[in-house]
Amino acid sequence: YNGPSIIIAYAHCIAHGINMAESLSHDEMAVRSGAWVLYRFNPDRLKEGKNPLQLDSKKPDIPYSEYAYTETRFRSLLGKDPDRARMLIEAGQKDADHRWFMYSHLADMDYSSMAD
Repeated sequence: YNGPSIIIAYAHCIAHGINMAESLSHDEMAVRSGAWVLYRFNPDRLKEGKNPLQLDSKKPDIPYSEYAYTETRFRSLLGKDPDRARMLIEAGQKDADHRWFMYSHLADMDYSSMAD
């Protein structure tokens, strides 16, 4: 794309409690759970009648909790306040499901009538 670009990246921090030797597998779990969606947006595709939004992620195939409980911040809350932890994990799952639903529908839109 011949214009300004932005990269929004997922980066864990020390509070996540991730062993840096396992950071790539943790990143993969973030994507597989739907907590982080990989996509590209290129406005130039409109000229070709193509959708400018391309999803690079597949549909989530692991529960959000499987990803979240690999992080210290979620595991420690589970020990201190299990009810609150479960409520937040359920909210995280709903958010991940909603995000996937929204992005997948946007990526499926037909732009063929927009071609130059």
